[in-house]
Amino acid sequence: MIQITSLTTLGLTALLFFVAVFGRYVLFSLVFDWLFTGSTAEQPTGRPIQERQRKPDQQWREIGWSALTSLIFAAIGLGVMVAYQAGATRIYTDVQAYGWLWYIVSIGLVLFTQETYYYWLHRWMHRPGVYRWIHKVHHDSLTTSPWTAFSFHPTESTLQALLLPALTFVLPLHSTAICLILIIMTVSGAINHLNTEVYPHAFDRHWLGRWLIGATHHSLHHSQFRYNYGLYFTWWDKWMKTESPDFQRLFAEKSRKKTSR
Repeated sequence: MIQITSLTTLGLTALLFFVAVFGRYVLFSLVFDWLFTGSTAEQPTGRPIQERQRKPDQQWREIGWSALTSLIFAAIGLGVMVAYQAGATRIYTDVQAYGWLWYIVSIGLVLFTQETYYYWLHRWMHRPGVYRWIHKVHHDSLTTSPWTAFSFHPTESTLQALLLPALTFVLPLHSTAICLILIIMTVSGAINHLNTEVYPHAFDRHWLGRWLIGATHHSLHHSQFRYNYGLYFTWWDKWMKTESPDFQRLFAEKSRKKTSR
């Protein structure tokens, strides 16, 4: 791990963090765009969920907001590293210190906490007085793609980014577990904004699939606004009765179209 001992090292580390965050976003967006949506005509792996065309300048606008998001994520990540080197966090590097069971449990606990935090934050951001100042930037992308995943207003980016760093001061988290969580966040964001359903037919009724958010589920949030507020999982939407009544019908419809190709 980089030891921050001077302003020069701090600046280089900040640049490295930004490249890592923005590079991860670009890499996963490129891969998912190439595999599933494509930038040209016919999509090889399925029909789009929203038939509406994306705005001509939408991708570049999303990349611009995402670069700003990456800068905020990197700055907060740098703050965590400085705190870690000062001994203020509970991040550790020896798996044996807490064992493999806690390693796995800690990841699940963080994902559950993130889900809970984001669901209620997301509902708050849809309040009329809050929405236009914070969340509208993300919803300007009515028809989404992997490039939409990091397209947030700076205030929303900051609110989203604060939870995981805060947890490092409370929970013992292995450094690689944090990296895995960040990868899960990026992959999930790309899949959810894909606008092409990648999960198999009837997966929404599978014992696991019924709890996972995918492109159909989140696309309905972008088109209907008042349903499907979850991040990774559907449980809060199911518990709070905020899951779209159109979800299962649309999932089945898109799955049939995908299967028939």
